[in-house]
Amino acid sequence: MTNILPSEAMFKTPLNCNLEKCFLCRHTPPGFHPAIDLHHRNLSFKKGETVFREGDPVTGIYFVHTGTAKVHKQWTADKELIIRFAAGGAIMGHRGLGSKLVYSVSATAVEPLVVCFVELEFFRETLQTNSALCYQLMVLFAEELENAEQKMRDLAHMPVKGRVAQALLRLEEQFGTNALGAIDFRMAWTDLADFTAATYETVFRTVRLLMREGMISVTGKQITLLDRTRLAEVIANSVPAT
Repeated sequence: MTNILPSEAMFKTPLNCNLEKCFLCRHTPPGFHPAIDLHHRNLSFKKGETVFREGDPVTGIYFVHTGTAKVHKQWTADKELIIRFAAGGAIMGHRGLGSKLVYSVSATAVEPLVVCFVELEFFRETLQTNSALCYQLMVLFAEELENAEQKMRDLAHMPVKGRVAQALLRLEEQFGTNALGAIDFRMAWTDLADFTAATYETVFRTVRLLMREGMISVTGKQITLLDRTRLAEVIANSVPAT
């Protein structure tokens, strides 16, 4: 098996996998974990560093150990679309497992990030010998396809206010809240714009509007949802009748 580092920015760390959160470890039997321990590498990235780039050849699969990454795709010549935020054991790079074997999206650290990396050959062997992992990956692909179809519909029909409200509710669901009641994830406003496929200026105005209407409060980069019911109503009123 080749020993290729996916990026020069990476370096080994002495951390072990999180068996409770890691997608790979959760869906393989304990007897297979020594093989994972033998073949994985924990790699560290600083905020803003690229984990892998859209269009690059697939070298392996990544599982988030600590920190958060944004998974994003080039949308226009000067605009990207954030597909999701990956944290807490999430898998990344798996969308490159098609016939072309190139990453269909990019991943970038939005805060200090440590990932577990396994090379493509070992991941393929693991899929072939672990039916539960293969099944869970198939379920994940189905869920991601459904989410992608929903996102495309929202981008086509939902105004920015609805998309921002939806994004904030989803981020709170994913990351929870901190001791102050704010979403436990500090995100740059540009990332919120890329997550909702809107311009920075439009998102900034929309956030200010939601603040004036008493649905959210903002302190620095901390966002607190004050009225989830009304935020949900904004989303419902933004969806066109079928």
